Amino acid sequence: MSRTILFTLKILTLVVLLGVAGGCNVLEIPGPAPDLYNLTPKSTFSDNLPEIKKQLTIEEPLASGGLDSNRIALHPHSTRLKFFANARWAERAPKMLQTLLVESFENTNKIISVGRQSIGLRSDYTLKTEVREFQVEHDTEAQAYMIRVRVNAKLVQQPKRVIVGSHSFEHTVEIGDDSDMDSIVIAFDQATGRVLKKLVEWTLLKMI
Repeated sequence: MSRTILFTLKILTLVVLLGVAGGCNVLEIPGPAPDLYNLTPKSTFSDNLPEIKKQLTIEEPLASGGLDSNRIALHPHSTRLKFFANARWAERAPKMLQTLLVESFENTNKIISVGRQSIGLRSDYTLKTEVREFQVEHDTEAQAYMIRVRVNAKLVQQPKRVIVGSHSFEHTVEIGDDSDMDSIVIAFDQATGRVLKKLVEWTLLKMI
């Protein structure tokens, strides 16, 4: 056996031993990278939205541990959470939704200024949201799979930090049990788009 092969085997043995001692898997078998997906902001809104001469900041949405991830969630039933193996959101779901909210408000052309809270914008209102549902799930009554998106929103007036409105927005889109990942993401985009539209319009009306 050549010296090169012996040296390589020694290195691999050392890596495995270090992994066992550290209680983690250091050596991973390489595989194909997962497909990355993103969603689109809402761009069409009601024609009668008011012009808002105020500034709005949007906090990053809160989410439970299972949804605070870039993994695409699947609820086969109410007490179990799984994830699709070879697909990911391009960024963590709450961060992606924050970006979609900012861009959707901008697309209305009805508000003087909107931005993420992290940029330090001094605003008249702050939008706080929480992602309650953002997954594929199985409807046992209908015996069908669907996308469910549900976001709770609270609009806070600054600087008094008074909640001027609170509402939950939800939409579902049914999918076939044989749908491929592209079709699933398109359904996610449809459900999220409906939630974004209702949430943005509700917020602007509350800011009058």
